[in-house]
Amino acid sequence: MIKTNYESSVTSLMQQVESHKQKLKALRNEDTSAPNIQLQPKNSIDYPAIAAKALQAVSNTQMESKTIKEAYERGEDVPLTEVVLSMQKSSLAFESTLQVRNKVLKAYDDIMNMPV
Repeated sequence: MIKTNYESSVTSLMQQVESHKQKLKALRNEDTSAPNIQLQPKNSIDYPAIAAKALQAVSNTQMESKTIKEAYERGEDVPLTEVVLSMQKSSLAFESTLQVRNKVLKAYDDIMNMPV
């Protein structure tokens, strides 16, 4: 019997699924005879450090804005345009951070709801 392209694609896909199931089972059982699966690349990016640095930059922008606003309120020689500009920068940085957080949470939810 001759297999069609569709049948061979399905067969190939089923073999891949079986292969992944075996690897997952081996990882769950911590089987020493399982093939060596590298879970993290050697030159990985330190995402927590990048996120911490970005959050620190947003915090610094907000503190700078607060300082400039308070100086203006005390009557120091600070132009109003500088106050408004620093407040807008602070607001934009915060909104950007909030949007990134929302995207990360959405991606996490999408991944957790994926059928296995």
